[in-house]
Amino acid sequence: MLSRKGLLPEDYLLTRLAEDVQQPSKSKTSQRKARFVAKNGACNVAHTNIREQGRFLQDVFTTLVDLKWLHTLIIFTMSYLCSWLLFGMIWWLIAFAHGDLNQEEAADGFVPCVTDIRSFSSAFLFSIEVQVTIGFGGRMVTEECASAIATLIVQNILGLLINAIMLGCVFMKTAQANRRAETLIFSKHAVVSVRNGRLCFMVRIGDLRKSMIISATVRMQVVRRTSTREGEVVPLDQIDILMDNPVGAGGIFLVSPLIICHVIEKDSPLYAVSAADLQRDELEVIVVLEGVVETTGITTQARTSYVSEEILWGQRFVPTVSEEEGTYAVDYSKFGVTVRVPTPCCSSRTLDETGGIAQFKMQNGAPARPPARRRKPLGQTKQHSVVS
Repeated sequence: MLSRKGLLPEDYLLTRLAEDVQQPSKSKTSQRKARFVAKNGACNVAHTNIREQGRFLQDVFTTLVDLKWLHTLIIFTMSYLCSWLLFGMIWWLIAFAHGDLNQEEAADGFVPCVTDIRSFSSAFLFSIEVQVTIGFGGRMVTEECASAIATLIVQNILGLLINAIMLGCVFMKTAQANRRAETLIFSKHAVVSVRNGRLCFMVRIGDLRKSMIISATVRMQVVRRTSTREGEVVPLDQIDILMDNPVGAGGIFLVSPLIICHVIEKDSPLYAVSAADLQRDELEVIVVLEGVVETTGITTQARTSYVSEEILWGQRFVPTVSEEEGTYAVDYSKFGVTVRVPTPCCSSRTLDETGGIAQFKMQNGAPARPPARRRKPLGQTKQHSVVS
């Protein structure tokens, strides 16, 4: 693979950095609606008026994993401190009830429940030693008190449960699948152009790591405001759109950047959208890339979206892969670079109704040449001819 530079080119964006680089003008931001999915893949949905908050406590582990790192570390620290203090108090009460704190009785051959406990501080230290299995040889439980033996068993079991939950929570937060999605990239813009005689909606995806995404699949949805025949307004209608998989019917082989293509046919939600409609409509195309991380076996997902202003009509992506000295090299500086190509400005439905792309003059392209006029012999009367 091609060695990559330290600086990120401006033509492609990491999923987390995409939203920070994209800076639309204030006038457009104030006019158009809020996007459903941000460029970095975060869903722009606020959950309000949730009355049954207790449901989150029924799944404590997932709630802890979903918390921020600061809150997780605070809970991690407080859980150990509270358990040490609780059992330190219990050990002190056991020693107090048995008379272990009276040093005069201890000098007369008195057998304490726990040796060398003279104050609450020593009981707290013994609680730490029991729970984290650190023994310094000075304090230990004797056979004198059954309550001390029972407390020792309970604290060990509770300590193992706290270790399993807290350490598992930290591990899951460290190995979350969305970390792998940081190196799955999408092109900054989507394009619409002609491919194999049909209008196509295309985006480019890539993977910056050498470790592959196994069984990678790509899904697309159009999110727009629609109305039913009965007059019901659906503010966020999610409509699936089909892709022309460049590899086959199975998962894509994401070893190099790929262009994911959606052919705008009769069943497509973009079938009646033209270049002018694209500027007026408030539609949003969501792209979801899913797969299994090769090194960890965890399923990961990367998301992004393209609003109307980020869909370039009449452009296509330039190639990024070239053969150099017997190997294929990927130039990521061209990942998001597009060039203008002749493309009809009308919708795909209009093209089908009028006989196809050949009947339209392509934008940014030279018009069709008129047929060459036959040279008339000298002396003939000059006649006017109409060139279509």
